[in-house]
Amino acid sequence: MTKKTYLGRLADAAEKLFAGRSIEQYAAICYRRSPVLKDVEILLITSRDSRRWVIPKGWPIVGKLPHQVAEREAWEEAGVKGKARKKSFGYYTYLKSLDTGDTVPSVVQVHLLEVAELVERFPERGQRQLQWFSPNEAAAHVREPELKSLLRRVETALAPDR
Repeated sequence: MTKKTYLGRLADAAEKLFAGRSIEQYAAICYRRSPVLKDVEILLITSRDSRRWVIPKGWPIVGKLPHQVAEREAWEEAGVKGKARKKSFGYYTYLKSLDTGDTVPSVVQVHLLEVAELVERFPERGQRQLQWFSPNEAAAHVREPELKSLLRRVETALAPDR
């Protein structure tokens, strides 16, 4: 028996996705310019359960706009203080494992967030690892194909003439 690829597993969930049986989350691609080279760096964090490299993301919060949720998740999961852009940078889909053991497709709205400060004390400190990567390195470390594409586009999106 061959193990299904990630894309194969996502394709199996397409029926749920097209029937509107998906969940929505909001996320932040946290970035900075390296002090020396001025190159763009992206902060990835590990998920708590699988320890995969991911970006901060979470559920909608009543009374908060999507970019505000992205800022909140970046703070809680990575200790990031900064401002997220109001306009979404894009979307990606992944399979969210629920506590019930079921998986459901999640459509994640992503916002670019410029990191102004990384603080030592934050709610999920000690539960995750944090590491800075170039956009291409970040893309190589995440599993989701659409997220890989978004990460590869960050540097172009942040070019001064945009």
